[in-house]
Amino acid sequence: MAEEKFEEIFDDGKMSEHQEFVDPEGLYQELIQRIQKYHPSDDISLIQKAYNTAAEAHKNQLRKSGEPYIIHPLNVAIILAELELDKETIVAGILHDVVEDTIMTEEDLKREFGDDVALLVDGVTKLEKIPLSAGVDQPDDKLEMQAENLRKMFLAMAKDIRVILIKLADRLHNMRTLQYKKPESRQRIAKETLEIYSPIAQRLGISKLKIELDDLSLKYLEPEVYYDLVDKISERKSVREKYIQSIVDEVSEHISNAGIKAKIDGRVKHFFSIYKKMKNQNKTLDQIYDLFAVRIIVDSVRDCYAALGVIHEMYKPIPGRFKDYIAMPKANMYQSLHTTLIGSSGQPFEIQIRTFEMHKAAEYGIAAHWKYKEASDGKKVATQEEEKLVWLRQILEWQRDMSDNREFMKLLKNDLDLFSDNVYCFTPTGEVKNLPAGSTPIDFAYSIHSAVGNRMVGARVNDKLVTIDYEINNGDRIEIITSQNSKGPSRDWLNVVKSTQAKNKINQWFKNELKEDNVIKGKDLLSSYCKARSVMLSDLLKADYMNAVMRKYGFRDWDSVLAAIGHGALKEGQVVNKMQDFYDRDHKKELTNEEVLASFAESGNLAARPATIKAKSGIVVRGIADLSVRFSKCCSPVPGDEIVGFVTRGRGISIHRTDCVNMMNLPEMERARIIDAEWQAPEDATEKYVAEIDIYANNRNGLLADITKALTEKNISILSLNTRISRQGLATMQVSFEVESKEELNRVIDKIRGIESVVDIERATG
Repeated sequence: MAEEKFEEIFDDGKMSEHQEFVDPEGLYQELIQRIQKYHPSDDISLIQKAYNTAAEAHKNQLRKSGEPYIIHPLNVAIILAELELDKETIVAGILHDVVEDTIMTEEDLKREFGDDVALLVDGVTKLEKIPLSAGVDQPDDKLEMQAENLRKMFLAMAKDIRVILIKLADRLHNMRTLQYKKPESRQRIAKETLEIYSPIAQRLGISKLKIELDDLSLKYLEPEVYYDLVDKISERKSVREKYIQSIVDEVSEHISNAGIKAKIDGRVKHFFSIYKKMKNQNKTLDQIYDLFAVRIIVDSVRDCYAALGVIHEMYKPIPGRFKDYIAMPKANMYQSLHTTLIGSSGQPFEIQIRTFEMHKAAEYGIAAHWKYKEASDGKKVATQEEEKLVWLRQILEWQRDMSDNREFMKLLKNDLDLFSDNVYCFTPTGEVKNLPAGSTPIDFAYSIHSAVGNRMVGARVNDKLVTIDYEINNGDRIEIITSQNSKGPSRDWLNVVKSTQAKNKINQWFKNELKEDNVIKGKDLLSSYCKARSVMLSDLLKADYMNAVMRKYGFRDWDSVLAAIGHGALKEGQVVNKMQDFYDRDHKKELTNEEVLASFAESGNLAARPATIKAKSGIVVRGIADLSVRFSKCCSPVPGDEIVGFVTRGRGISIHRTDCVNMMNLPEMERARIIDAEWQAPEDATEKYVAEIDIYANNRNGLLADITKALTEKNISILSLNTRISRQGLATMQVSFEVESKEELNRVIDKIRGIESVVDIERATG
């Protein structure tokens, strides 16, 4: 019932759904009609040939829904036609699965359809093989794989942006038919869509795709929330429609009287945007007033501002809710005037004013500019806007500069965070710069050029000297003061800047400037650590052991590992202990289960019985469940952490994290007491584990309240909380609380990390 309501009440910005069609020929005719609406050429022979080829290649294949498989590529092609893309892209959309799923080869495609189509199909085929859904809370090997896969995807996009347009269309149709997948697959695909593909659609400015991907993701990730929204919005559908229509009629009359030619319509905002507003503002649906938006589309920019004057005469604007994205476009080149007003009934609503060209660009993004026209020499000339791909070039620069995949993932996540507000400011020559809210002159300097940022010694805002932590406001005119004698950025700047670009460039400066010194320092630290513990470093520096360490910590070469040790990002004990583990497996006789049992029998603490189906403690030691184990207080391991056991004298086995300082600093003679341990589902599924974190923040009023509120919102039971303030105003908080897993702990840390003034968070390591 709720799904039927969805179809009735929300159609704006949503592409037509085709999964009801089971007749491929009917779908094909619909595709041709759509192409002929916008394409100047009547020649459909290449598309007809692609359809015949795909129909033959997929003739014995069925989808999960039971439909002929050809239904899927035809739907993908229709979505691409709705974006009004060129014929080569549509042909590639029809053929995008033929190399992957049939006997047809890339050479066959080149011969039959040309290099352009073959290149696009090859790019999409390679993307099909790239799993992207690991999260930042995943184990290191999965995170490493995800980072590498994302790197490949962005490289494919850089070769030809149409590859990702086909992939977005493919993902949209798969999301429309996601109900035929298993529940766990639905969750994984929806999460991947929301975290990767939807932000990319937004970055490319294609709201027509982005809106539907968001809503379908919400439908499968939060079905109760989604259908509750559907029901509640549909309850007063007629009242809302009447209210929106009354505003549209009022506005139409006044705009017409002012002599402005315009198309005016109204709509309810899409579900995901309402959900985000409810979540971010902690409000119920009844408390969200601006559920409606009225859109005025006019012929010229002059008419946009004229219409704005008429609207502000009619209704009272809400202060601070006017945004001019025409003079200062968004990062994805979106242009429009936004203003929030109070209606005659006291109900707030939003009006968006734009030209027809701006509206097309807002709906179709970069696809709106992917039109081909014949040049005088007969060659095809692409006319897409390069500005829309600035962010992609920036990501490719990061890929070249970074050997640390974890850092790359963090920067990418921040860069694709599309829900943060922006500020607009100006260079002395009047160029507009678009920066994240809260940015400082340092962010501004690095947005101009890394050399400007590295040599910055001060800044003037509106002709007045300001401190480097000055928070930029909309409309500020900023001048950066540089000096050839500058020694470069300070590490303290990392606590001040807001933009991903600035943080990356500052970190890069330190790595490049100090890498050689850090590599030497890292070698010395490794050597000293091994010497103090009578470990032969030469035995550990084997290719297999070194590669294992690089994979675990996400580095591309051994010098980067040494540099990380040198500047403190990695502890030398972590690296040596990891390599020692591999060396021991190859060369040393490990303790047997019998020896472990014997050591406990001597202490009198062992209940020597066979392994049970589930370990009561959630820990299995050497494949044996229900040994007497306890969790160390020095590092507080939780399920999901990499762990080891330590055979104590008389107190059973203590469980530690592998990065525990006490384990890394064990004398060589004690290392024989370390034994393998792993997590297993405990008998009690609601088992809680103690976690301890250290929070570092700039002290301010309300900081403690914000942190405890964040924990309360996550339903976390706080066991202890200690705070101390340094003379420099840095607050250090040690918080102990209960969680069920590392995944839950990571969610809590992410929540706290987003609190104002929080600088860093670390887990206790002993």
